Amino acid sequence: MPRTIVNIDPEDKRWLDQEAKRRRVPMTRLVGEAVSEYRMRQERQNRPDLETLLADTRGLWHQGDGLDWQVRLRGEWEDRA
Repeated sequence: MPRTIVNIDPEDKRWLDQEAKRRRVPMTRLVGEAVSEYRMRQERQNRPDLETLLADTRGLWHQGDGLDWQVRLRGEWEDRA
């Protein structure tokens, strides 16, 4: 695992040390967990919501009724069984 040097406020460092002691884990583990959690939150915020995805893909299917197409394909699967 790569090592990184970070500068943090002394008050935050004291809190990290106390929290690490309370949880009985290394302080570096708390920092790693915090970075991972922050990254996941940022990635979720940058992901388009369902409404945006639906709007962006509306009208892409140009081969007739999509439901009819699905039913026909599923019928082919049943014929093979």
